[in-house]
Amino acid sequence: MEKRMFGRTGHASTLAIFGAAALYNADEARAERAIKLIMDAGVNHIDAAASYGNAEVLLGPWMRQERKRFFLGSKTEQRGSAGAREELERSLELLQTDHLDLHQIHAVTEMAALDAATGPNGALEAMVRAREEGLIRLIGVTGHGVRAPEIFLEALRRFAFDSVLFPVSFVLYANPEYRREAQELLRVCREKNVGVMAIKAVTRGPWGSKPKIYDPWYEPFDDARMIQQATNFALSQEITGVCTVSDVDLLPLQLEACERFAPMSMPEQEALVGRAGEFEPLFT
Repeated sequence: MEKRMFGRTGHASTLAIFGAAALYNADEARAERAIKLIMDAGVNHIDAAASYGNAEVLLGPWMRQERKRFFLGSKTEQRGSAGAREELERSLELLQTDHLDLHQIHAVTEMAALDAATGPNGALEAMVRAREEGLIRLIGVTGHGVRAPEIFLEALRRFAFDSVLFPVSFVLYANPEYRREAQELLRVCREKNVGVMAIKAVTRGPWGSKPKIYDPWYEPFDDARMIQQATNFALSQEITGVCTVSDVDLLPLQLEACERFAPMSMPEQEALVGRAGEFEPLFT
């Protein structure tokens, strides 16, 4: 699988970054299946979080054996310094490792959350201290929603974050304001050499009244053709890689899409964005 440099981190990440949210409700057998799939595909980057249910517990025994194989990131939703430190120590314990390659301030969807996390006694202070102590190497910020690019542009003005994680999908790019802000964020990340992870690349839309037949809280595309097109679109932007879909059964399709990635021309991208009206945006 193709690799791209993850900003200034010195790590070349595979196009597929394992989104450990797929293990939220998993058992050991399901986790084993997922981890063997990503190892067989050569994936070398895992994105976990303290809030991902069973994920860190299930990853721990594998990290004890395979830690050197993976760039390992996790996240905290704590906004205060004490809470963020406590959650980091818990993540290290569960993941059975002495350090994270990347720790991220998670789910920053409003400017007030950024203010709290980057202000006095905020989570960022705890992360900087942890970096000095060697418990983490790098610091990132993540978030959902249509305001994510705007908020992360402000975040990068406040601190030299090593990475950002936010939604990149052809459905969202049909929103002109979102597309404009996302492209500006990507421009700034390129200028500052910040690693970029894309989420929700293969999102079809909210479940609404439909029966929830897959694990994610959103409805994912589930046919190989659309997963390939949606993945090609996301990876044709200036990003490092895509976090894989939060469903172990659909994981092989997105791994295959990353292995078969072919850059989309601008006319091809515009044609796909032109189809966005067939789907309901997850974020409005």
